[in-house]
Amino acid sequence: MARNHEVTEMHPLLDAQGELVEPGWSRRQVQIYERKMIKAPKWRIKEWDYYLVMGQGFAGAFTISDDGYIGLQSVSLLKLDDMPWEHTETVLNTFPMGRLRLPESSERGATKYHDKRLNMKFNAVNGKRRITCRFENFCEGKPFTCDITLEQPDMESMVIATPWDKKHAFYYNQKINTMRASGYMEFNGKKYIFNPETDFGTLDWGRGVWTYDNTWLWGSGNADINGKSFGFNIGYGFGNTEAATENAIFYDGKVHKLDDVEFHIPENIMDAWTFTSSDGRFEMEFTPVLDRAANIDFKVLVSDQHQVFGKMTGKAVLDDGTVIEVKDMMCFAEKVHNKY
Repeated sequence: MARNHEVTEMHPLLDAQGELVEPGWSRRQVQIYERKMIKAPKWRIKEWDYYLVMGQGFAGAFTISDDGYIGLQSVSLLKLDDMPWEHTETVLNTFPMGRLRLPESSERGATKYHDKRLNMKFNAVNGKRRITCRFENFCEGKPFTCDITLEQPDMESMVIATPWDKKHAFYYNQKINTMRASGYMEFNGKKYIFNPETDFGTLDWGRGVWTYDNTWLWGSGNADINGKSFGFNIGYGFGNTEAATENAIFYDGKVHKLDDVEFHIPENIMDAWTFTSSDGRFEMEFTPVLDRAANIDFKVLVSDQHQVFGKMTGKAVLDDGTVIEVKDMMCFAEKVHNKY
């Protein structure tokens, strides 16, 4: 049973020895990340910004990452309608080791990547996040472009500082859900328009030093329920979560903290999944629509990913006992095994 220690005071994330000062979760980035305080080798440091923006029957995913001895920049276009389809294109870089200069805070600054084929930028300013991208030869020789704005009013998020049972290893992560999306993606003569009345974006912001071999599970989604924004973040498999889990409900801009949530994944990943919770506050059934699978095996570097998009139905319970009924909410849940 996780204790779910909440961190409320602002202070440095790491001490002089490069260890977490206060493992736990918070509603904002109250612990201050500084790359220079890390005591592990540069090639072990992993930093990334990942955005997922979901529309009505389509979605886009955008990653800029500097994972020490490898950089992984990727864009995915997904169709989630009657004929599910997805295409992911990735640019790999060797030994970036901090050269991408990702911001040390999620609250401001630009995360950007540029080469002859891909020009992508994430900009955070004045309560908005803007995602711009042009990817040449994205699929079948055709380019992909986008210009998306996410609204981030003053609202709570899920931030977690997690240690590993290994010296100098830690994970500092923020999930910002329920950001209303506007703008567009364009590919192969078709424009995919985001409507802020129905569509949302999520940010997964990660900084840390990981151990080599990990399998994690993560699920997230957003929707309007009862006239208010609703989202969830569930997951485990990264580090020692004794101090806190990252499981949470987001409702009308507030976080409602959950304890342990378990993923029950069938042998055939496209069969129905179930989710159960130790506190009874997140009980769901999940019907898959599309498996965005990716497999990289360079022996030393291995990544086996299954990001499954589908529809969630069930109940979520707020801190005050209010039951939120969820029906056919499009979201995703994933299982990822990485050696890197």
